[in-house]
Amino acid sequence: MGLSEISLDGKVALITGGSRGIGCATALLLADAGADVVIASRKLPDLDVVVKEIKAKGGRALAVACHVAKTEELKILVEKAMAEFSRIDILVNNAGTNPYYGPLMDAEEWAWDVTMNVNLKGPFFLSQLVARIMKKQGGGTIINMSSVAGLRAMELPIYSVTKAGLIMLTQNMAKEWGQYNIRVNAIAPGIIRTRFSEALWKEPEVGEAAIKKTALLRLGEPDDVANVVLFLASDASRHITGTTITADGGELLGGPSYQAKKD
Repeated sequence: MGLSEISLDGKVALITGGSRGIGCATALLLADAGADVVIASRKLPDLDVVVKEIKAKGGRALAVACHVAKTEELKILVEKAMAEFSRIDILVNNAGTNPYYGPLMDAEEWAWDVTMNVNLKGPFFLSQLVARIMKKQGGGTIINMSSVAGLRAMELPIYSVTKAGLIMLTQNMAKEWGQYNIRVNAIAPGIIRTRFSEALWKEPEVGEAAIKKTALLRLGEPDDVANVVLFLASDASRHITGTTITADGGELLGGPSYQAKKD
C-alpha cells in the first residue's frame, strides 16, 4: 500500500456530528489528507470553530446546521454541499444520540423515537440522498458510525438496538449499491473519551473500571476512530465493503486473561 492510496486529494467528504469528538477529529484528519469537507450538526457556532481550523491550514470546508432526524434538513444539507463543491465522494454518518439511560421495562415512546430517528432513520435517508449522487458520479464510500453496543447487549438498550440496526443497514446498502461502485462500511468504537460518552469514563473510579475491561488497558481517543475512517474513505480499502471494523481496544474481548503484575 502506497501513501498515494491514503490521499483524498480532489475528494469531498460530508460528515455529520462534525462539531466535536469523533466527528471533529475525522473532519480535521480528512482535510489533512486533502479532502474538501462539509460538516454538519445542529449548532452552527460549534461547526464554525472546526471550519476555521481547517481553513487556517489551507483546506476548504463548509459548515451547515442540520438536524439529521429531519429529512427536509437532510435535503438542504446535501443541496448546500453540492452547491459548494459539486460532488460528494465520502459520507460519514457520525451523528448519534442516547437520551435514555435505563431499563427497557421503563422506557417511554419518546426515548425510542428520538434514538431511532437520529441513529437509524437519519443515516438511512442521508445515505439514500448521497448514494443517488454517488451513482451518477461513478462511485463513492459511505461510513456508518456504529458501536460495540451494536454487537452485544449492553446497559444502553435502545441505543444498542439502533447501532445493531445500523450494522445491518450497512450490509444491505453495501450489497445493493456495490454495483454502482459505492462501498459501505461501519465502524464499531468502544468507549472513546468524548463528551458524548463521558458518563462512562469521566469519574475516576468509573474510568478505571472501564480501562480494566479492555485488552489494551486503555480507552480510545477520537483520533483512534478517525484513523479508521481515513482508511475506509481512501483507496487503501478499495476492496472492502459491507464490513464492520471494531475499534474498541479489545473491549469486546475483556481485560487480559493473565494480567501481568506491576513491579
